[in-house]
Amino acid sequence: MNAKALPVLTLIALLASVCSASSCSNPEVKSSFFSTSDATIVSQIAFVTEFTLKCSSSGSEKLPLFAEVGGKLAPVVRVGDNKYQVSWNEEIKKASSGKYTIRLFDEESFAAVRKAQRAGDDVQSVKPLTNVIVNFPGAYKGPWINSEILATGVVAIVAYVAFSTRSKLLA
Repeated sequence: MNAKALPVLTLIALLASVCSASSCSNPEVKSSFFSTSDATIVSQIAFVTEFTLKCSSSGSEKLPLFAEVGGKLAPVVRVGDNKYQVSWNEEIKKASSGKYTIRLFDEESFAAVRKAQRAGDDVQSVKPLTNVIVNFPGAYKGPWINSEILATGVVAIVAYVAFSTRSKLLA
């Protein structure tokens, strides 16, 4: 292979990949959401969002997607035809109940996100392909008072009543 032909072939391959990249216009998203409901024995809350993405443009069935949740990038996995899944973890103390916005990016907008990160710019200024909003009801973190403390308090009260009644009877 000629050394002069290598840059030309690289340029042709780059142009072919850019031209073949599919984009999604007028995205429609339907999602379902799952999360850890009992936080008494775990150190982090797991969040899983599964969604379908339909685009009005043809050829976007296998669109590679990227996600950003709470300022952190999260992986997007294709699990079927037009079906995707995003998952992430939060520490129990940081995971508050309420709405979480998942910003979805295609290849072009994700490249803009990475460029903004490298430049130190605000990533929120990059327009996502679409947003998925999920509502986290919160996780059970245990009772307000542990059963051991409650049992100790009840035993102390019963012992106090028993000893005070005994001392009144013997007096």
